[in-house]
Amino acid sequence: MEKPAATGPEDGSFVLSDLPPDQAQKRLAIGFAFGIVVAFFIVVALSDNQPRPIAGFVLAFSTAMFVCDAITAVLLFAQSSILRSRALLVLANGYVFTALILIPYTLTFPGVFGPESPIGGLQSPAGLYIVWHSGFPAFVIGYAVLKGRDSGKPSSRGTGRDSARAAMILSVALTAILVASAAILCIAGERLLPHIMLDKLSFSPLYPYVVGVPDVSLSICALVALWIRRHSTLDLWLMVVMFLYAIDMPLSYYPAPIRFSDGWYAVRAIAFLASSTVLIVLLHEIGTLYARLFRAVNAQRREREVRLMTGDAIAAAIIHEVKQPLSSIVVSAGGGLRWLDRATPELDRAKAALHRIVDDGLRAGTIIESIRAGFKKGGGQRVSLDINELFRDVLALTHGDLERHRILVQIEVDQRVSRVSGDRIQLQQVLLNLITNAIHSMAVKDGSRVLRMSCETDDDGVIVSVADTGTGIDVEVAERMFEPLFTTKSDGMGMGLSICRSIIEGHDGRLWLASNKPEGACFQIKLPADATTSAAEGLGDQIQPV
Repeated sequence: MEKPAATGPEDGSFVLSDLPPDQAQKRLAIGFAFGIVVAFFIVVALSDNQPRPIAGFVLAFSTAMFVCDAITAVLLFAQSSILRSRALLVLANGYVFTALILIPYTLTFPGVFGPESPIGGLQSPAGLYIVWHSGFPAFVIGYAVLKGRDSGKPSSRGTGRDSARAAMILSVALTAILVASAAILCIAGERLLPHIMLDKLSFSPLYPYVVGVPDVSLSICALVALWIRRHSTLDLWLMVVMFLYAIDMPLSYYPAPIRFSDGWYAVRAIAFLASSTVLIVLLHEIGTLYARLFRAVNAQRREREVRLMTGDAIAAAIIHEVKQPLSSIVVSAGGGLRWLDRATPELDRAKAALHRIVDDGLRAGTIIESIRAGFKKGGGQRVSLDINELFRDVLALTHGDLERHRILVQIEVDQRVSRVSGDRIQLQQVLLNLITNAIHSMAVKDGSRVLRMSCETDDDGVIVSVADTGTGIDVEVAERMFEPLFTTKSDGMGMGLSICRSIIEGHDGRLWLASNKPEGACFQIKLPADATTSAAEGLGDQIQPV
């Protein structure tokens, strides 16, 4: 019985008393009601309609009914208190009424605590049965009448809840007084009751009139009232309960007007199903709400973790990406000071160092703006870019490190396509991160040090590769290296590859680790091609840093 999605707690539409039933629930309710009738007639058709008293059946039946009705009342009281619903308060008291009336009914039923009932007379159980099956439909009618007059606003702390608690206590007390009065009337005034029972087993011909008229009439009235005001799942299943109440008396009397026949036992089973129907639906609702609450709490926790992670990621990204231009600024400033401190200052070289400082400072600001745009949807300015120019710009930025570690750079560019659409600064940062990682990997290894950068066309894009002959990447590390804040470096931030993948995915591309034989690592980037024009110029097939 899946319910529609809740619209929110403020309008109370997440509870059973407000959620409208869907077509599947309506079909289930109709099938359930008429399935019970069909099952009853099958039982009767196979029965010989002879009484077969079972010791303890009435006590077990009444106990089960009492427990079901009491639990249902508690759940309805909880909803009425939350929603400040007088209609639900009346319905909850209806279940309190049925639970309490079962106590004198069981005590007066012959054979439960001995051959004779401890209190009351022959007509007392039948009189209490009439009160039971007339009283509950009256409470349901009250629920249907009051349903449209509720405020529908959940109660808050303070006076609202205190008044709801006081109303609940007062209503339960009045219901208990009503039950006690009916029990006293049926027990002490047993001689005044109509002679419904001929003996302990047989019903009299008055039974259909004295019992049937009030019980069936009130049940049908309750069914009609719910039908007129129907708009919730609770109303739907209460209509099923009222239908079962309406057929209770006719099925009890026909075809065998006796107690303890197979038909009589079947009617008791129907009564128990009627008692537990709303309880089952309420428990299902609690399970559904609990699942929604669990998902909502998990979603809120994940959202909080994402916000924290995003804040950490932005801070780490800024530190990670700005470190390189800041280092260049420091190096250029130191070089400029040395040129000026000479006996004969070399002003041209000092000016060049100052220009590099300005360029690096501007680049640092651009990187920060690029990172900020990268954490926003649709961030970054897309332009048509030449892969060769990107290679040239990044190699210029890493020229010093490549020269210091004596790394040979090889460039392989497809002459057919080398243009892509993207944000220049962001794609430069991706290549810069990959080249910097390659340099660090090769710096700690003896032997040949070759950085190979290539660009080739694919069916639907351009593939850029950055490969090295360094130490390579372990399988365990490869599975986690794109995770934010994961790093194997003692001084690493764990943000470089994560940022690179985010940038590439933001460009509708893909970044992955490819195999590199016989040694080292190879990262490949696939980006959508911008045009089919060739722009390979200014770079040879092989470049070796000076």
